[in-house]
Amino acid sequence: MLNLDNQPLNHLLADLPAKERQRLIGQCESVELIFNETLTEPGDTLQYAWFPNQSFISLTVPIDARSNLEVGMIGNEGMLGNTLVLGINTAPLHALVQGAGQALRISAVNLQQQIKHSPILEAMLKKYLYVSVVQLSQTAGCTRFHLIEARLARWLLMTRDRAESNEFRITQEFLAYMLGVRRVGITRAAKALQQRQLINYQRGYITILDTEGLEASACSCYQIDKHTYQRIMQ
Repeated sequence: MLNLDNQPLNHLLADLPAKERQRLIGQCESVELIFNETLTEPGDTLQYAWFPNQSFISLTVPIDARSNLEVGMIGNEGMLGNTLVLGINTAPLHALVQGAGQALRISAVNLQQQIKHSPILEAMLKKYLYVSVVQLSQTAGCTRFHLIEARLARWLLMTRDRAESNEFRITQEFLAYMLGVRRVGITRAAKALQQRQLINYQRGYITILDTEGLEASACSCYQIDKHTYQRIMQ
């Protein structure tokens, strides 16, 4: 049995009744996710599902041979591999570790067995799958219609929530890759946020200085995502 006393626990697991939670955790193993590690590629057969505790994962889709676009992010609020609740063990997206740290991992076969014997777990994972679909759709609209600066502010807030820190390491090249824009666009947007003293950016590190100001600068998608999660999951 894993000993997770005094350690942060994934919110999906924490919200299960104690008996259900202990049974599921008993089938998991603790793993360290490594920055820039690929967990799944589109079309892969899912061997595992992951519940991040202190790590977070970007979900991306290929745009062409050289670039991908981020369409979602998973941290301690969710899981990677939620299609298993539908009996589908094929990965739909590229999953890339963006924030290194601890996660719980369970084999796909084992998770599906747990789902069969736990209506509570099945219902919770189906709700989270719904939330994920809504957030993917929201991101599609955001990418098409919202300005880079507002999208950058949203992305920084999403990362802050999952990193549970106001400071994290990120390069402009990686931000451009994630948001599907040219680096010059990221440079201008970051400079604008820095001039308003909302963030500090230097040497690959970003520090959020004014959370409320950054939320005011973000597009409405950030709050819509949060409200969707709260309304469905809580």
